[in-house]
Amino acid sequence: MNATEKAEIPAVPLILAVDDELVNLRYLQQVLQRAGDCRVAVTRDPREAVALFTELRPDLVLLDLHMPGMNGFEVMDALGALIPADDFLPLVMITADLTPEVRQQALSRGARDFLSKPFDAGEAVLRVRNLLETRALHSAVRGQNRLLEERVRERTEELERTHVEVLERLAEAAELRDDDTGQHTRRVGTLAARLAAALGMTPEAAAVLRHAATLHDVGKIGIPDAILLKPGRLTPEERAVMESHTTVGARILDEGRTPLMQSAERIARHHHERWDGGGYPGGLAGEAIPLDARIVAVADVFDALSHDRPYRAAWPLEKVYDEIRTQRGAHFDPRVVDAFLALAPAADA
Repeated sequence: MNATEKAEIPAVPLILAVDDELVNLRYLQQVLQRAGDCRVAVTRDPREAVALFTELRPDLVLLDLHMPGMNGFEVMDALGALIPADDFLPLVMITADLTPEVRQQALSRGARDFLSKPFDAGEAVLRVRNLLETRALHSAVRGQNRLLEERVRERTEELERTHVEVLERLAEAAELRDDDTGQHTRRVGTLAARLAAALGMTPEAAAVLRHAATLHDVGKIGIPDAILLKPGRLTPEERAVMESHTTVGARILDEGRTPLMQSAERIARHHHERWDGGGYPGGLAGEAIPLDARIVAVADVFDALSHDRPYRAAWPLEKVYDEIRTQRGAHFDPRVVDAFLALAPAADA
């Protein structure tokens, strides 16, 4: 153990004994505390058992069966509702009635063991000690499991961050070919996430879309510079090559197993589809176009028109807004356009 670590001092086990006969409580308290390092809290009123249990959080409960006001089964039912499913907290039934019917009913309600009246001191001590040892082992295992789960969670988050970072680098590698700053993909992802939230998508889904949207033009890796950076109008043949960046990108991202990769593949393939069916590569129309691709279509066009590109200067913002309004129901999903206009002018922030 190094100097920065502290030894964990185990808590002294606490036993709660519930019995309407004071002589029984005093006897159990004396026997158990004398035999080992434990504390014993007692009550003669079964109606106080739940409040004491909640306050003291005992490690074991000794519970008489026959008591006025509430019998042992009723108290056991009330306590059982307070014990987490993954916790081992022994309930021990105290009774002189050990018929099969009583034992079965007690066990079915969560009893772990029995103490018969009149008490045998040695037997009581051994039964309680065994149950407390079992609880201690169960608690240790549960603590270890939680530690392992935390480490797995941390490792998973680390792998996810690495995955996202690799994908962002891939997106930037493609984008730098026609965007000197390489920020277009990030801006599209940020705006797409805002639109997703405005459309009612969950924060988790919006976060996935923010990363997936950055890969919308990853297929540009496969487009020759002579076509990608051509300042003038493309020929029909060049246009066909340029449009193939959607299917090239989809092939790069195909067969992904995570929601992020699956969304990225849909976006790469379909972000140039049009609401009226006049887009590419599939000529899809309306809601046949995946929603994430419809969202990115608006974000992509807005950012492309509002920033300088190698083949043209940026448009004034009001002209960009007017263009997107004009394309509502033609190029773009009307709901996405409405969400975008509701965000303006924050969209260019």
